[in-house]
Amino acid sequence: MKEKIKYNLERALANKDLVQSFKTMFLRVLGVVVLFGFTLFLTNTYDPKIIGQYDFIRTFLLITGSICILGTDQSILYFTGMLKNRQQLSDLKGVYIKMIFFILGMSLLTLSLLYIIGQEFISFYLNDNKIYYAILKATSVLFFYSLTLFNTEVLRALEQVYIAELYRNTFKYLSVIIGAVLLFYINEETYLVDAFLIGFVFLSIFSTFRILTVFDKSAIYKKPISSYQISYRYIFSKSYPIAISTLAIFLLMSFDVIFLKKYKGNETVAFYALAVKLMTLLLVVMNSVNITISPKIAELFFAQNITDLRKTMRNSARMIFGLSLPIVILFCLLSKQILMLFGKEYLAARDPLLILLIGQGICSFFGGVQVYMNMTGRQNIFQVILIFAVVLNFFLNQILIPIYGMSGAAFSYVISMFFWNLIAAIIIFKKDKIVVFLT
Repeated sequence: MKEKIKYNLERALANKDLVQSFKTMFLRVLGVVVLFGFTLFLTNTYDPKIIGQYDFIRTFLLITGSICILGTDQSILYFTGMLKNRQQLSDLKGVYIKMIFFILGMSLLTLSLLYIIGQEFISFYLNDNKIYYAILKATSVLFFYSLTLFNTEVLRALEQVYIAELYRNTFKYLSVIIGAVLLFYINEETYLVDAFLIGFVFLSIFSTFRILTVFDKSAIYKKPISSYQISYRYIFSKSYPIAISTLAIFLLMSFDVIFLKKYKGNETVAFYALAVKLMTLLLVVMNSVNITISPKIAELFFAQNITDLRKTMRNSARMIFGLSLPIVILFCLLSKQILMLFGKEYLAARDPLLILLIGQGICSFFGGVQVYMNMTGRQNIFQVILIFAVVLNFFLNQILIPIYGMSGAAFSYVISMFFWNLIAAIIIFKKDKIVVFLT
């Protein structure tokens, strides 16, 4: 009888995770639909060179934002799991405020470094005399951009999962969508980047206000603060390895854009960026499942509940692969028709799109490797793996892009992704005897 009750409880928990993953994925798919609708509008109305500059600035913010956030967007989930296990969630507000100061300091440091590097070097390296001022504007709003991304993960840690997904995949595009439409009708398309940037100022303010409201109104966060205080030093020690890992992943997704701009120009960047956006639907599936399980992994790991931890990782791997495979097949079969929607010239992105889709589909076999490493205190090991992957990706892009263009960029990305997933899965199995990949 006890075994039957335990079995039913396990099935209920698995179904709960599946339902939440589907709800999260629905919101992410909604964001993807919004993004694709916006991309359709851009590709059919804007010059590819303007779109290429917009995609380059978006990539620039991904890289610099990951530096400024300093891993706090993921470590806040780690601290939430730890404090929940200790029944000290009232300490979370203090951790949140300290992390904001980290982000502010890193944003100011990045802006200072940009002035030191100077316009001449940046313009010469990227073969573009106008790009410096776009980068300067992006760096000026870097704090607001980083705070918005950080707050999105904090909302998730506070179990405001669905609001967090709206911020992540829908709200952050509203200003640029509205701005792009207005700019098109008044013939001022060159201000597209400005429309993209200004939205993060408002989003950072709104999201911060909502988080502080949750802290002030929820009884669980208003309990007396414990005598054990989490210091700046301890926060940094747990965050910076994640920061390096996150930066490494963004570099893996950004070196190709940087080298394509350098060797092939803004127009090629626009074509390749579309292929990457289409591939993100697979990332939506993977991240939707990982979002659901990440706090749970930290909680189970600290409780030393290895049995449930194994089941969680096994179920997540099955969900990720099972949901990814139909998307890969469908997009590969309809790749030409999908690209034609964005304009005939975007058919140039078909080969890199197929390479990215198949490669990401293979990587979905490894399940939640990244989130497991970050949620179980293995950040230092993971960062070393990713550093090697970044170095590999850098040299592959440098060699392949001048020869094969977009296809070379896609191959570089896929090879690097497979490398770090495989190595991380092997290390997890050797250390914890936990199979994170599909079985």
